[in-house]
Amino acid sequence: MAPRTPDPSRREFVKAAVAIGGSAALSACLDRESDAATPTGTDPSTRPSRQHAWNDALTTDEHGNHLPPRHHLLLYLDYAGDGAPTDDGRERAEAAFRSLERAFARSNEGLLFTVGYSPAYFERFDAALPESVDLPAPEALSTFEDPAPDDPDAVVHLASDRGSALLAAEEGLFGDRSEVNGVEMETDLAGVFAEASLTGDGPARRTGFVGDGLPAENADVKGIPDPESVPDDAPLFMGFESGFEKNQASEDRVTISDGPFAGGTTQHVSKIRLRLDDWYGEQDHDERVAEMFCPVHADEGRVEGTGKNLGNDNGVDGECVENVDDHAGEYGRVGHAQKNARVREDGSPIILRRDFDSTDGGEAGLHFLALQEGISDFVATRSAMNGTDLTDNPAVRQRVNNGILEYIFVRRRGNFLLPPREQRALPRPDP
Repeated sequence: MAPRTPDPSRREFVKAAVAIGGSAALSACLDRESDAATPTGTDPSTRPSRQHAWNDALTTDEHGNHLPPRHHLLLYLDYAGDGAPTDDGRERAEAAFRSLERAFARSNEGLLFTVGYSPAYFERFDAALPESVDLPAPEALSTFEDPAPDDPDAVVHLASDRGSALLAAEEGLFGDRSEVNGVEMETDLAGVFAEASLTGDGPARRTGFVGDGLPAENADVKGIPDPESVPDDAPLFMGFESGFEKNQASEDRVTISDGPFAGGTTQHVSKIRLRLDDWYGEQDHDERVAEMFCPVHADEGRVEGTGKNLGNDNGVDGECVENVDDHAGEYGRVGHAQKNARVREDGSPIILRRDFDSTDGGEAGLHFLALQEGISDFVATRSAMNGTDLTDNPAVRQRVNNGILEYIFVRRRGNFLLPPREQRALPRPDP
């Protein structure tokens, strides 16, 4: 299927409406998106058990790469009661989630969503999580970062090509709208969940976007030297394609394989600030290619523009992976993808990325969302990305000439369990 090409002015407006939220933004968004009805859902019992099974519901580009929904909303929540959740609370939460499934088709044109729970949530129970669930508390993963922990009880991730779907779903979940997309909400989450109270610069409502043209249309923010510097067709602020099909873990690979939460997965979400003044102001295209992919890609001119010519594989394998130490000496820099590729298993990555850009707070940012069977897989990937082992070369420092580390600043980290759908409503650790 060909890539989607919505009207640019409407895309920018919808992004702004999602960021603002509320009934007025929803009404305005509906007016702008009135060209086609948002498809409604079907019987929730027909949906897959895996909350994270999105790929078969997404459109693809001409190379078979899955195109993520364009608009995203993260809602960080705390359980509103005291102690362990009640069965009544579980029933009400599940009824609200199933109402959304009846209201919206399971697709990028309807609504995709997941519900995840933090280690802090499970601490309220007497029983511990089973050993089959690798879910430590979030922590700093390098010597040069000091992120605040995101430790609410839960996070709901909503995603759609239609901003109105996100806003309507949000209002329906919290009792501000009794009918969503023409479907009556059976109940809502009010009194079961409340907006989380987070420390530091961590708003409990976070928004974002991904897709060709959206970053360029929203680049007039802190962290980007000139809005014109972001390529018009880039899907992310850093100017290159992402999510190549052959450079993503499969949904099977990131699924918990045994134990009471078999069929679920773990989710890591980092809130990252982008500082791209030097990325665009001091680096030319080839230098950006070298630091994003691999120096050989730049040397041989493998990446045209944003990298659409690469198809469904970034080509970072073989020589790039095997010779990363030599490249540090020969080129005086190493690539981001080149470092990460060192932790592949049987030639494939071990995490599935579903990240998206953000302009929350008026600054360029990235919500790095990754799925993996256990958080240790994400930690291993991040350790390779740090490239600490490559700093023996005088040209490669801990952040300079070391992939893209010079341009990204992790502000917050959170780890969550995404149980199977059957257990997504206030799960016990020993179901």
